[in-house]
Amino acid sequence: MAITTDAHPDPFDAIVDAPFDSALSERYLVYALSTITARSLPDLRDGLKPVHRRLLWAMRQLKLDANGAFKKSARVVGDVIGKYHPHGDASVYDAMVRLAQDFALRYPLVEGQGNFGNIDGDNAAAYRYTEARLTRTAMRLMSGLDEGTVEFHPTYNGEEEEPEIFPGLFPNLLANGSSGIAVGMATNIPSHNVAEIVDATLLLIDNPAVEHAQLMEVFHGPDLPTGGVVVDSPAAISAAYESGRGAIRVRGRFSTGRDDAGQWEDSGIEKLGSGQWQLVVSEIPYMVPKGKLIEQIAALIADKKLPILEDVRDESDEQIRIVLVPKSRNVDPDLLKESLYRLTDLESRFGLNLNVLDAHRTPGVLGLKLLLQEWVISQIDILLRRSQHRLDKIAARLELLDGYIIAYLNLDRIIEIIRTEDEPKPLMMAEFGLTDRQAEAILNMRLRSLRKLEEMELRKEHDALLAEQDELQKLLDNPARQRTRLKRDLNALRKEYGPDTELGRRRTTIAEAAPTREFNMDAMIEKEPVTVIVSQRGWIRAAKGHVPLDGDFKFKEGDGPAYALHAQTTDKLLVAVDSGRFYTLGADKLPGARGFGEPVRTMVDIDPDAHIVAVLIYKPKGQLLLAADTGRGFAAEMDELLAETRKGRGVVTTKPGVKLTIVREIAPEHDHVAVVGENRKLVIFALNEVPILAKGQGVTLQRYRDGGLSDAITLKLEDGLTWAMGGDSGRTRVEKDLLPWKVARGAAGRLPPNGFPRDNKF
Repeated sequence: MAITTDAHPDPFDAIVDAPFDSALSERYLVYALSTITARSLPDLRDGLKPVHRRLLWAMRQLKLDANGAFKKSARVVGDVIGKYHPHGDASVYDAMVRLAQDFALRYPLVEGQGNFGNIDGDNAAAYRYTEARLTRTAMRLMSGLDEGTVEFHPTYNGEEEEPEIFPGLFPNLLANGSSGIAVGMATNIPSHNVAEIVDATLLLIDNPAVEHAQLMEVFHGPDLPTGGVVVDSPAAISAAYESGRGAIRVRGRFSTGRDDAGQWEDSGIEKLGSGQWQLVVSEIPYMVPKGKLIEQIAALIADKKLPILEDVRDESDEQIRIVLVPKSRNVDPDLLKESLYRLTDLESRFGLNLNVLDAHRTPGVLGLKLLLQEWVISQIDILLRRSQHRLDKIAARLELLDGYIIAYLNLDRIIEIIRTEDEPKPLMMAEFGLTDRQAEAILNMRLRSLRKLEEMELRKEHDALLAEQDELQKLLDNPARQRTRLKRDLNALRKEYGPDTELGRRRTTIAEAAPTREFNMDAMIEKEPVTVIVSQRGWIRAAKGHVPLDGDFKFKEGDGPAYALHAQTTDKLLVAVDSGRFYTLGADKLPGARGFGEPVRTMVDIDPDAHIVAVLIYKPKGQLLLAADTGRGFAAEMDELLAETRKGRGVVTTKPGVKLTIVREIAPEHDHVAVVGENRKLVIFALNEVPILAKGQGVTLQRYRDGGLSDAITLKLEDGLTWAMGGDSGRTRVEKDLLPWKVARGAAGRLPPNGFPRDNKF
């Protein structure tokens, strides 16, 4: 066993006995705070995260100005991770690439040379192949760094310094937006138009008590790099910006270009002659890769989920141009657009979350007004810092100028002292009342400066500096002057990024969408007549056209006809079984009539011991009379019977041995119900005595001592009861006088009129 000494203490002595949960929570809290304040959330003042700020700062240190030469991206990334940001090179380069992409940033901060990715979703080339420099916008964002406007702090290794924020007047947070996921919180800010941000800020400076609604009159909403159309109502957009949270719907733009006035032609319909046409998409929603969008549309065509669309083509060059070819010229263009909005990313939601770090590094979700107020406060603070820094520089320069002027007034004596004294500085300070800096400056003066003209220039500079000092002091002392100066600077910024400039022109249109049409996939099915045939054994098929229902249809041996009805391919069929469940089939999905069809059980999950009791066409807002063999029943809305899945929908609750036997459509004009039992007793009562239910057993329609229900039907009382007379004559009989059988629901009834069918069926 090793013996421990003072030189090699026992390592177990350093172990601290602490609860695991507290130790874990303490460490996780440190990590969470670091992620929130130093990684994922942008600073309200310059809108940047640390990685972006360090990238731009490193490029500035490399003198990659907007007018200078490009340098390899590898050089920039190397400097960033070596001096300022000790993280992976891939993450730093990805951040730099995004700053250079004009489809990712509304106002790019980096100008790239080489492959920096594209809107299709392709990645940028490796950093050894690309080059970069700063844009004018980035230079504007960093202007004032040398003027004492912001604090600098040491880098992670203490060898360099980096700015805490960038002091430029460019409103980068709202102009370029930001997104990030921290611990327990996230941020997602879209980009906006600089001119609108400036207008809202000027409104706020003029009237600090301005209402949010007034700000939204000039600040209209997102202005995204890829354009598109924001289709939410102004009220919804305003509410999202007031709270700092919300969702904004962005759609791609259907357009064939701009007209002579610069306005979009927003139908997107391109005429091809002979009545043919195609749709053109010229802009896609923000953050949607074009390649992925085209794949989605192509998949819809391949899977036949969008049957009204024939083809999709990508004819894009520098401008996006996605061509959509309809199935036929009779397709409704608006329906095609609406379908694409619903089924693809041509409409996407942008989750607005204005979560930022304020001047005290505290995260919070701010509304538009509060965010602009905080930004104005920070800009006024920067203005004061810049002014104070300039005042300090002026004071230092004036001190030297005063010394120079004294030297010129006593030039011969100064020269004599310098020539004769070994230590001229103390004597000069004592004789002329000079400060140490003044005396040192005079001693360091060049001989060529000893000319008469120099004295006049010094006095001129002295007067100019005094005037500037006076103006700056007034600025520092007067908040009104500070606001006026900020407004002047903001107006200059607006002129540079105005709506009449290429960079400042609004790209995203704010236009509330028309009320959404009720979306129905049936509308995409080509409407054709079909005849649906169902056999006794449950085989189903659909013959094209409306053929006679009593036609000679072929069936398998031992099988025969059960149901036949005329329908359209756009119809839905309701299939009822005696267990009380209803199933839904699309008429367009039924097998053709070349063979015997297919068993219904392969299309829906019908219980093995259940039998089909009705097949009928679904009618919106239609009603059915449902009754079991026990004589209990109710009315049901057809809308409540549609089933979304193969398992169907349980409607009539049946006990063991009880079967659903009656499924009859209720005509709108019908007002009474006729029920006949196996005991050949008939009752007629008002239809309003039958409840309308979505599910259940219903109520007693007719009471029996023995046997059960045979048939039930609805009718209009004044038209009477009609039944076939039997035989081959095809004649019918109508019984108008039904008062003897008209009783309250649930009665036993009495024998039907003479001639009523012997099978007790209506």
